[in-house]
Amino acid sequence: MNAVTLRALEAFPDHLEEHYRAIPDDFKDWAPPYWEGIPSESLTAMGQICHVRDIEIDGYHVRFRRTLEETNPALASLDTYVLAQARSYSVPNVMQALEEFRQARRTTLVLISTLTPAQYDRHATFEGYGALTLRSLIHYLCSHDQQHLAGLQWLSGKIAAT
Repeated sequence: MNAVTLRALEAFPDHLEEHYRAIPDDFKDWAPPYWEGIPSESLTAMGQICHVRDIEIDGYHVRFRRTLEETNPALASLDTYVLAQARSYSVPNVMQALEEFRQARRTTLVLISTLTPAQYDRHATFEGYGALTLRSLIHYLCSHDQQHLAGLQWLSGKIAAT
């Protein structure tokens, strides 16, 4: 796995918290009148944090495990908005969600650091992405992280325009 991606994955929890803390308190659960142009899912700042936690645990941990244990599994995409409603993203303890995410990311990094070259090359098919390897899946996780930093910046831009 390349060092740039690994460093980005490792640094992301701190960057996520910094971006979240930059949102004024009165706007943590604020939604703009329209979401056109957001580079991530249409979620409030609080929702962004909860989503990243849930996708790490219920999405990527499951996908990694299945790719390692099964022969060419079909990996499902998760419906963000179903999760947001079911898990009440508008009323979370965000600091707890951030800590749960940090722990989940540590688990991810430990797993990634123990993989063999053959494990990185294991195949799966990911809904919406197509055929991939476990190495590809790690890059997609890193890309997902960046989308949510961009989503928080986008929300900051909308807040600044109010």
